[in-house]
Amino acid sequence: MEDNVNAIPEATDFIREIVNADIASGKYKMGDIRTRFPPEPNGYLHIGHAKALCIDFGIAKDYHGKTTLRMDDTNPAKEDTEYVEAIKEDVHWLGFEWDGEVRYASDYFEKMYEYAIVLIEKGLAYVDDQSAEEISATRGTLTEPGKESPCRNRSVEENLDLFKRMRAGEFADGEKVLRAKIDMASPNINMRDPVMYRILHKSHHRAGDKWCIYPMYDWAHGLEDSIEGVTHSLCSLEFEIHRPLYNWFLVPLPVHKPQQIEFSRLNLNYTVMSKRRLRRLVEEGYVKGWDDPRMPTLCGLRRRGYTPSSILSFMKLVGITKYNGLTDYAVFESCLRDELNKTAPRYMAVLHPVKLVIDNYPEGKTEYLEAVNNPEDPESGTRKVAFSRELFIEQDDFMENPPPKYYRLAPGQEVRLRWAYIVKCVNVVKDADGNVAEIHCTYDPETKGGNPADGRKVKGTIHWVDAATSIKSEVRLYDRLFAVEFPEDVEEGHDFIESLNPHSCDILTDCRLEPGLAALPPETRVQYERLGYFCTDRYDHKADAPVFNRTVGIKDSWAKIEKKDKPAPQAKEKQAPAPENVAIVDIDDFAKIHLATATVLAAENIPNTDKLLKLKVDCNGERQIVAGIAKFYKPEDLIGKTIVIVENLKPAVLCGVESFGMLLAAKRKKDLRLLTVDGEIPAGTTIG
Repeated sequence: MEDNVNAIPEATDFIREIVNADIASGKYKMGDIRTRFPPEPNGYLHIGHAKALCIDFGIAKDYHGKTTLRMDDTNPAKEDTEYVEAIKEDVHWLGFEWDGEVRYASDYFEKMYEYAIVLIEKGLAYVDDQSAEEISATRGTLTEPGKESPCRNRSVEENLDLFKRMRAGEFADGEKVLRAKIDMASPNINMRDPVMYRILHKSHHRAGDKWCIYPMYDWAHGLEDSIEGVTHSLCSLEFEIHRPLYNWFLVPLPVHKPQQIEFSRLNLNYTVMSKRRLRRLVEEGYVKGWDDPRMPTLCGLRRRGYTPSSILSFMKLVGITKYNGLTDYAVFESCLRDELNKTAPRYMAVLHPVKLVIDNYPEGKTEYLEAVNNPEDPESGTRKVAFSRELFIEQDDFMENPPPKYYRLAPGQEVRLRWAYIVKCVNVVKDADGNVAEIHCTYDPETKGGNPADGRKVKGTIHWVDAATSIKSEVRLYDRLFAVEFPEDVEEGHDFIESLNPHSCDILTDCRLEPGLAALPPETRVQYERLGYFCTDRYDHKADAPVFNRTVGIKDSWAKIEKKDKPAPQAKEKQAPAPENVAIVDIDDFAKIHLATATVLAAENIPNTDKLLKLKVDCNGERQIVAGIAKFYKPEDLIGKTIVIVENLKPAVLCGVESFGMLLAAKRKKDLRLLTVDGEIPAGTTIG
């Protein structure tokens, strides 16, 4: 048992490789690993935060360590206890438990102040009188060094006096700042004397009016990690350039020094995840709050009907990489759809009802038919559904003048009623405006259960509800919030708001449902047969006034929309089939691609597939490429080779692994060979 507890888990990503190396070297032991999840309480958590949560809590769990939940509350101008409570609720909802009490950056304000004094005493920090605009103007550019502040060479004694007076409240907002004294000519602009403290006379949500100086994130970040004993500080990739500053602040102090490691953040199409943009959607009324089911926030996804387990499955599929990429929202929806297909009970619901009258069914008679609750789960059993002379069906399931191969209800045509009988349309009654008001049918009593005794073929099956016993309900048909794939890519003079989907929420108020749906508690997920997956609204659903939200469709309807919007492809000459996971590029597209040399640094098989290899290559920087060449090459045969890659492709995900490029290869019959380069040609060389 002891051996199992202390066994180092298999490294499934580069972060775990680092942790494994730390344990193998004796730097840490199993059980020592500590991570933290440090959100700013200035908004609600979104799906991108879920990736960070899975990484922070997942790695600590794998190594029998602990994870701290810390509110990074260093900016009182934007923080609120509302966000604190919402963050805690979302973390718990996903199934994560943090160690001990919730921590706050404000818990360490006094200690941070003391450490700032230490840096001043060592001549590593100074008080600057320049305004924010002046500091920005003298910071320099990527090609030009910055200019030193006139205050940079103040004495230690003067800096100590001014800093203490800053804390005492003698100066106005923005009148002075404390800056680190590093290098104004550093090629890393973040190292050009960054601001450590600014003056802000604003009440803090926890500290009240005790402080009028507040630490900047870069100064606070490492100290918070250090004080909490964090071993591996896991951040998204945009903090990579801040890592030298993270380390610089800690080196001169007598403190524990964590290791910062960066990973790629989650990027999804058809949505935005900038807090600033999400806040604008809320504050300007484009959505109905942070928990609007169209929002990518965790509370919005929860209200929409997403499950914690489907989100965790999605994060496992996305994986952990060092390279920014884009994941299709359809992959996220597919994870939920796969789960609900197995777990959601089936019901019948009619969203756009029209009455169907069975003329030869006895008036006043009601029978109860047996319906399967979930064909994917035999243990879910069956239920009884009422059936009588008058029913409701979907308006779209009837056409008076149908096109060829229309298998639903039409004059003179038979259709199967789900779990019931076969009916045939014999008459149509219209209202004064010419709209279909009633559809009259006859039924075949020998077809109970839907199977004709004479063996005749009836291709169409439609759903229905009993008119007498069905209940009215409001159904909110939620869809993607944005109508374009990349809503943040806007031309100058335009606004991402212009890309909002006008049909992201269509509310239907006269839907008819099976009566059993009314009694379901809030946040119950079901499948409306043939229509999609829905859930009872978390707040608005009541037994006497049911409200359902559409969670996701039965199939990916957006794939059809995108296909419809694309021009029809031109006819091409027949080509030899490509090997699996290897693309054939025509001459027109070939002219658009960028080819470059790349050196293979590492290669390995991808679990659960015998076709794909994952390669780490150097092409003016490391990148990961997935290629379907495992049947032709062993990983060890590729290491050290200089190959040719297509470097300007959009990121893709193959078997849950991100790929950033494509290998160039030639195929002849059953053999495939990569295009390799001999001689002293450096990696990253462009091929014309």
